[in-house]
Amino acid sequence: MKSFAYVRAGSLAEAADAYASHPGARYLGGGTNLVDLMKLGVEQPTALIDVTRLPLDEVTELPDGSLRVGALVRNSDLAAHPRVRDRYPALSQALLAGASGQLRNAATTGGNLLQRTRCPYFQDVSKPCNKREPGSGCGAREGVHRDHAVLGYSERCIATHPSDMAVALAALDAQVELYGLAGVRRVHAADFHRLPGEHPERDTVVEPGELVTGVLLPSATAGLPSAYRKARDRASYAFALASVAVVLEVADGVVRHAGIAFGALAHRPWRARLAEEALVGAAPTAAAFERAVDLELSAARPLRDNAYKVPLARNLALDVLTRLARPGEDS
Repeated sequence: MKSFAYVRAGSLAEAADAYASHPGARYLGGGTNLVDLMKLGVEQPTALIDVTRLPLDEVTELPDGSLRVGALVRNSDLAAHPRVRDRYPALSQALLAGASGQLRNAATTGGNLLQRTRCPYFQDVSKPCNKREPGSGCGAREGVHRDHAVLGYSERCIATHPSDMAVALAALDAQVELYGLAGVRRVHAADFHRLPGEHPERDTVVEPGELVTGVLLPSATAGLPSAYRKARDRASYAFALASVAVVLEVADGVVRHAGIAFGALAHRPWRARLAEEALVGAAPTAAAFERAVDLELSAARPLRDNAYKVPLARNLALDVLTRLARPGEDS
C-alpha cells in the first residue's frame, strides 16, 4: 500500500477544503469498500479525508413527513429504524439483503451509494479495465461475464453496480444530498449513478470534492406498499444476480402509482420508466404486469453467458408486483 496523508475533518467546510488541497484525495466513512480497494491497489488516494466525526449520523423527520437520513447512518441502524421499516419497507429489506451483519454495522449510507463495482477485472490490476484504467479495454466482454450487465452497457464497460440499497432508493423516488465548495444540491437517486457510455471511470454525477451528506426519503411514497426481492447464488452474503424494488399503489381497481427499479442488470440501478408508465391507470392484473415488465426488459442485450438474467429479473418483478397488488393473499 502506498503512503497517503490523513485528515480528520471537523466540519463540512473543513472536509471540502481538505479535499481541494489534496488532489487525488478520497473521503473516508465506514471504509468497507474503499479500504479493500486500497489493499488491492485499485484505489491509491493521496489523502484520506476522515468524515466520521461530522454530525451526519441521524435520521430526522421533516415537517412535511419526509425523512432525512444522514450520510453516516450505519446500514444496520437504517434498516432497523422504526419509521423506515414502517413507511419504506423496501429500503429496510434491501439493506438487510446486503452484506453481512458485521459489514452493515460498519457501512454507511453515503458509502453504500458510492461503493464501486465488484467486477473481477476491475479489482485485478493485472487485467484490462476501462473503469480502472481508461483506454485499457474491457476484459469482461470476452471473458467471465456471467454477473455482468444486460441493460445500458457500452462497448467500454459491462459492469454492474452492487448496491441493494440504491435500488430501493431509486424506486422510492429518494434524493441524494451533496455538499461541495459551491454549496448544497440534491440529485434524484435514480439519476445519481451513471451509465458507462464513453466514461465508465465515472460511476456517479458527484462533482470533484463533493461529499454525500444525506438521503431524503419523500413523504409522497411514505407508507405506500413496497418490497425488495433479490436472487443470488447463495442465501446470504452474496451480491445480486438480479433484484427488484417495487412501490405500488392500487386504488379503485387501478394502479395509481408505480415505482420499479432493477438491480444487478446495469451500471446503475435501472429505473423501469416504461413499465411504470404502462401500469399507471391499468388494472393490476397478471396480464398487465407481464406486458409492462416485458416492455421494459425488451431493451436487454444479453451477452454470451448472462441471458439467464432477463427471465430471472422478469420473474422477480412479476412476483413482487403480484404480492403488493394483493396484500394478504397467498400467491
